[in-house]
Amino acid sequence: MRVAMIGTGYVGLVSGTCFSEFGHTVICVDKNPDRISALQRGEIPIFEPGLEDLVDRNVKAGRLSFTQDIKAAVDGADAVFIAVGTPSRRGDGEADLSYVYAAAKEIAQAMNGFTLVVTKSTVPVGTGREVERIIRETRPDADFEVASNPEFLREGAAIEDFMRPDRVVCGAQSERSREILRNLYRPLYLNETPILFTELETAELIKYAANAFLAMKITFINEVADLCERVKVNVQDVARGIGLDGRIGSKFLHAGPGYGGSCFPKDTLALVATGRKYQAPLRIIETVIDINDRRKRHMADKIIGACGDSVAGKTVAVLGLTFKPETDDMRDSPSLDIVPTLQAAGATVRAYDPEGIPEAKKLLKDVVWCSDAYDAANGADALAILTEWNQFRALDLRRLKTLLKQPLMVDLRNIYKPAEMQQAGFTYHSIGRPVVAPKASG
Repeated sequence: MRVAMIGTGYVGLVSGTCFSEFGHTVICVDKNPDRISALQRGEIPIFEPGLEDLVDRNVKAGRLSFTQDIKAAVDGADAVFIAVGTPSRRGDGEADLSYVYAAAKEIAQAMNGFTLVVTKSTVPVGTGREVERIIRETRPDADFEVASNPEFLREGAAIEDFMRPDRVVCGAQSERSREILRNLYRPLYLNETPILFTELETAELIKYAANAFLAMKITFINEVADLCERVKVNVQDVARGIGLDGRIGSKFLHAGPGYGGSCFPKDTLALVATGRKYQAPLRIIETVIDINDRRKRHMADKIIGACGDSVAGKTVAVLGLTFKPETDDMRDSPSLDIVPTLQAAGATVRAYDPEGIPEAKKLLKDVVWCSDAYDAANGADALAILTEWNQFRALDLRRLKTLLKQPLMVDLRNIYKPAEMQQAGFTYHSIGRPVVAPKASG
């Protein structure tokens, strides 16, 4: 089948590339000439494991191409996906749909023959109907239908999620649309992937409800972690104990500094805004948002407390800046709250991230940027782990101890075992677990 993907951001580029890997002919469109030129040269604008090789293979096979010409891409396409950004609107938290609606108008002007227009972007309930109205108003003669196909891609594991998803959700209005979507996802039938067909509005709401629920699980275990610290028990044991319950499950029960990224922060805000619009307030999600915002700031206080309640004139080494590992995404990362708070309290911050430094430099000021974890630790009074990159999981603790002014680690991702850190001679603070100090000698 022939596919046009409007938008070459994270969702559009990954989805378009994966559809081409399925054997479809895909043209990805973007208005940014620099981005298109870079993609045509084989330069990938985002960090996502495996994506560069997948793009290269499908470009060489003639199934994947990039252009600024939306008319050339849409003309004759069986399906046109809208995969543009829907950032939070300032002031009210609602999703900014201006890019979606602009894309709908341009698609309408370029269509030729029956076209299925599919919203891949995360959009509030009712957006598909508005897209339909815009296209109909722009091209009264157009032969088309609108569908919804929300993405459920985890940054750092997006290709695996697209190729082997838990489910595919499709909001479609006719058998004709459903058949096109079945053909697009036909390779997944071999793996017996559940493909759920729903109404447009149902598919739109499923995406928001799923992300809000996962954000709620994260926030729940973070609050339990605070209680664990007070009663001196291990939150990881608590999480394991409740996660083994099939009704709860173990995923997203990892205590940490709060959620961030491109999805959870904006999607929870948008869902709350939708609830208010329809006079069905989502008070649990409102509370989740508030707790998560406060938690990020509290994590800086935790580091300051570990340093004797003051970091004035001290140096803190920070490992990890992105909101999660295997991505260069800095959007709503806890580091954006933690680092400035430490600096405001008088600390010098030496920071390292395997992939996030170029983006972090745009958002964080007066940071000493380092070449690796040991460079960051050199001469620091404390070391804080903010992101659980694999290379931070097996640090040379003896070497770290010689580089730090004092053997003090604050692990906001619980990637080390307290007993191991105690044996190595560290004072070790983590999330939802008792603080350990070096064993007394003799």
